[in-house]
Amino acid sequence: MSESGKPAASRVREHSEYLFKQFAQTKDPELRAELVNAHQNLVHYLAAKFANRGEPLEDLISVGNIGLVNAVDRFDPNRGIKFSTFATPTIVGEIRRYFRDKAWSLKVPRRLQELNQTASRASARLLQKLGRAPTIAELAQEIQASEEDTLAALELANAYETVSIDAPQSGADGSSTTPGDTIGSEDESLGKLEAYDDLTRALESLGDRERSILYYRFFNDMSQTEVAKRLNISQMHVSRLQSKALKRLKQLLTK
Repeated sequence: MSESGKPAASRVREHSEYLFKQFAQTKDPELRAELVNAHQNLVHYLAAKFANRGEPLEDLISVGNIGLVNAVDRFDPNRGIKFSTFATPTIVGEIRRYFRDKAWSLKVPRRLQELNQTASRASARLLQKLGRAPTIAELAQEIQASEEDTLAALELANAYETVSIDAPQSGADGSSTTPGDTIGSEDESLGKLEAYDDLTRALESLGDRERSILYYRFFNDMSQTEVAKRLNISQMHVSRLQSKALKRLKQLLTK
């Protein structure tokens, strides 16, 4: 607690809200940088959900930060929506787009496509002439290209060999999986973030005793009798307060 009596988390949230209001008015790059830095934990948390899918976590965090910057630029602090709720779909969307582009939308320069065809024909000729597979240097000299471009053109051949996501693959332990088993699906919990934020705000508007009753009843799965003993009140009183609290929540969430 500070001298003002406010919890640290509350003071951080109020400071963040102040920065967003200032940034919405000024679009100051320094304020943008401060807001982006303040929400790195959100990016790290969301990027970690996509770890172990073949891409370095550092790259996913970099991509997620692109979404974070876009979210900071578009966020309207006057709408009453929590920033993390607003930014999450944008950050996750940027990461998903990164995977989609890497996996399915590989754009190969026309020059390398043509060089790949030339290198393939030249490799066949040199194989017959030399009686062995040519080295990169020999092939590069044959097609009059740099060794770097020649190697890139040869690696391009892998882009034409696709594997069905339903094709079975045998593991070292004898198990069978498919590439489709490793492809992520839509995280259903993301769609609940905004509803969860609304519910949290509504609960905060209740009195301490009403909030405690709902917590014990629906989060701890306690009976009304157990709650009555915990709060040292009658079961009938618990029932009345519970009904009152649920009615109040329904009104707030309907708004």
